[in-house]
Amino acid sequence: MSVHGLEVLDDGTLVTAIAAHDQGALAEAYRRHGGAVWGLARRVCRDAHIAEDVCQTVFVDLWARSERFDPSRGSLRSWLVTQAHARAVDLVRAEEARRRREANEARTAPAVTDLGSVLDTEELAAGVREAVQALPAAEREPILLAYFGGKTYREAAAMLGQPEGTVKSRIRAGLARLRLTLEAEGVTA
Repeated sequence: MSVHGLEVLDDGTLVTAIAAHDQGALAEAYRRHGGAVWGLARRVCRDAHIAEDVCQTVFVDLWARSERFDPSRGSLRSWLVTQAHARAVDLVRAEEARRRREANEARTAPAVTDLGSVLDTEELAAGVREAVQALPAAEREPILLAYFGGKTYREAAAMLGQPEGTVKSRIRAGLARLRLTLEAEGVTA
């Protein structure tokens, strides 16, 4: 029997003592039910360290929000194990979602396979830069704003002080000229 005599208390009375922030009562609840909570979390998570985190979270939650336990609806052990199961399942699902996200990102991320492809990309970029610089200013400026500056046609027109239709026409003409220039030089993506 402990100094406080908490072993003889039923779970409902123990939770009442926990609600009054009796640390001994929380320790007794952990002594009684911690193994079951940890064991279930361990089976769900398949990781002892994560199970410890789940167990700690469940008992901290019991300490902070003991009023959530209703002894008329079941035993403290059942309630704690249910809390542990929910938290463990949430952690497993979150981990699986993270792994799927990382796998998708790895699959869709562009991979540079060799130095040759890097050089090809740099040559393409240099060819495009030269072709853009060779455009007449009236076509080059709206293209630079819209395609390299991230502006909408309307924003580019406002910045250039020109009607939107004029800017669209000049962009279209400039892009057509770019395509012809790049094709003639053999620069292809």
